[in-house]
This record gives sequence, structure tokens and C-alpha cells, in this order.
Amino acid sequence: MKPGSSATAAPDPGKAYQQALASGFQDDPAQQRAVVCLQRCYEQLQAGEPDIQGVYLWGAVGRGKTWLMDFFYRALTVPARRQHFHHFMRWVHQRLFQLTGQENPLALLAQELADEARVLCFDELFVSDIGDAVLLGGLFQQLFAKGLVLVATSNQPPDDLYKDGFNRERLLPAIAALNRHMQVLEVDGGQDHRLHPGERRQRYWVNQPQALETAFNELLRDSERVHGEPFVLGHCEIPVVRRSQRLLWCRYNALCEQKLAAPDFIELCDRFSHIFLSNVPRLTGGVQQAAIARGTEDGATQVAAGDRKLPALTGMDDGVRRFIALVDECYDRGVPLYLDAEVPMNELYPRGALAFPFRRTISRLQEMQLQRFGGGTWSRRQVRREVPGAG
Repeated sequence: MKPGSSATAAPDPGKAYQQALASGFQDDPAQQRAVVCLQRCYEQLQAGEPDIQGVYLWGAVGRGKTWLMDFFYRALTVPARRQHFHHFMRWVHQRLFQLTGQENPLALLAQELADEARVLCFDELFVSDIGDAVLLGGLFQQLFAKGLVLVATSNQPPDDLYKDGFNRERLLPAIAALNRHMQVLEVDGGQDHRLHPGERRQRYWVNQPQALETAFNELLRDSERVHGEPFVLGHCEIPVVRRSQRLLWCRYNALCEQKLAAPDFIELCDRFSHIFLSNVPRLTGGVQQAAIARGTEDGATQVAAGDRKLPALTGMDDGVRRFIALVDECYDRGVPLYLDAEVPMNELYPRGALAFPFRRTISRLQEMQLQRFGGGTWSRRQVRREVPGAG
């Protein structure tokens, strides 16, 4: 839980943005409009006003949505919770399982959140699973009914969430609640701010394993023990190339071709401050085939679904999904990811069913090539999960 102390509060969103501009960040009219909305919400919260509209910032990757939301979050002196949305949903599923047998567990969960926080900040709100869609249909309504203020970032407007998804009507009440209780604002000044000039620090190479080894050795401390012993992550034994207490070097197959999931990558970033990945292949996606039931295990069960075609999810897609999850977790936690790949970055995933989320992955890998990523000023590591047991 974020401490509510005005003595330690950061500048309000408006002042923080002006300070960033003064330090050399590029002015962006779309960001300015977002700052005005965040500043209004911040002032209303500080004044203790009731019935406050939240803010929903959406747009393409690299437009500064999370950066702006973090200004807002750090300035708050009211109880607040800030999480990547998939972390939050993981916690929701765990908590609902613990509440099995209780009457109206969704209302109990919403009340717990309302008792803990006045504001919920969600980074990268995205719905791709029918189970989540069903849950969110009731959960968002409960959260707003309890008076919680939501501030969120997303690559999609509310009306496009889970678009064309199986049984999407189950999510419509949540979408209506988002539109009713949040100011929806597109943040797209037409430029990817992650690509702005900055002091570069190369962390991506093509067929240069010696460069990866050099970078690993440069980060070692004199007293640090290096070895190649495997370790257990989730239920899998992970073979390593080299590792120390802080640094991990694995091959792509060790992390992306085993049965690991997002929670395992959370644990990985808890344990290691720098992650090295070698032998990253060109990632190819599945081809179109017969319609499949969304929500089944990798679409393994084919169904007669009229003319609705969904992309096949192959074993290679599993690896791509894990790679996306690994990059997302490293980026959100400010853990530099060093890669030696078979092809240049823009050729990593030329086609496939996961092309939309992979655009974000490429943008994040590009930002990791800047010196400022992972340094002492990198804000994301300061706003990591702050609620014990939140996952």
C-alpha cells in the first residue's frame, strides 16, 4: 500500500510534467491534455471530493501513458494501489479461490480493495481471456459502486477491449462502467517517445555471443561468485549458461520453451537484477486454420463456429507468448534484458497471431537500448507491486 504522507509526496502531475520538459523531454500536446485530466483528478482526490471520475489513457505504444500515470501515482497522498493489470488479475483469481464458499465473493473482494485503497492504478489494461471477461463484467461495477477511483493505461479504448472475443457480451457491462466512470482520453501525439535520443547502451546483438559475454563480465562485482548451476523456477528446472547472485544468463529455450507463465517471470525479476538471453531465434507464428474455441487450452479443441475465424495457436506461439511476458515483466520492473538473437530486432516476429502485442514488445526492447533504462532514475522499479501478497 502506498503510504499517505504529504511530507514525502512527489510533485503533482502538472509540476512533474513541467519539470520533465525543463530537463529536456519533448513537448507533446496529447500528453498535455492527459496531464490536465490527471491533475484535475489529483486535486479532487486531495480535496476529498466524492464521485470523482477516473482517467483512462489509451493509445499506441511509446506515447508516454504509463509515464504520465506514474507521475499521478507518486504524487498521491491518499491510499493507492498501482499494478500491471495482469498482476492484478492474477491476484483477483487467487483471492476468489480463497473466498470459495462465501456468499457473493466478488462483492467481498471489491470491499477488501475499497478498505485498502481510494485509488487503483492499472498499467496496460488488456482483456484476452473469456474467464477474465466474465469476471470483469461484475468486478468493475462493484469497484465503482464502492467509490474507488480508477486510473488506467491501455493500447485500446474501452469499446475495443476483447473485440471479436468469444462471448464478448459478458464484458459489455464492464465496458459501460468504464465509459461512465472514467474520462477516456487518447494519448497519441504521433511519435514514439521511447525512440527519442538518449545516451545509448546496446543490449541487443545479432549473432554476437561474445558481446553478451563481455556485457555480463562488465556487470560482475569483484567478490561475486559465478557458476552454471541450474535453478528451479515454478515447477521447471532452468539450465543456465552462467549466473551469479544478481545476474542470470540463459538460452532462449530455457525460459521461453518450458512451461513457464507470467508469475514465474515475476519471481525471476525478484531474484535477478539483469537478465541475459542468448540463441534467440526468428519467431514465427501460426497459420490460419479452422475456427477454434477461444478460452480452450491453446485452442486445441476445434468447433464449428460459423464464419468466425480465429488464428491458430501453435507451440511456437507459446514461446512467443512467454517471450512477450518476459519482456513485459523486465520492462515493468526496470530489469535490463540483454539479448543475442539470430535476426535484427525488427525481424524477430515478422508475422503471426500475436503481431498486435508484439509491437509493444519491440518498442520496449528499443527503449532498453538506452542508458537511462534500469538506472537509478528509472521510475518503474520504484512503483512495483506495493501491496503484500498482491503477486
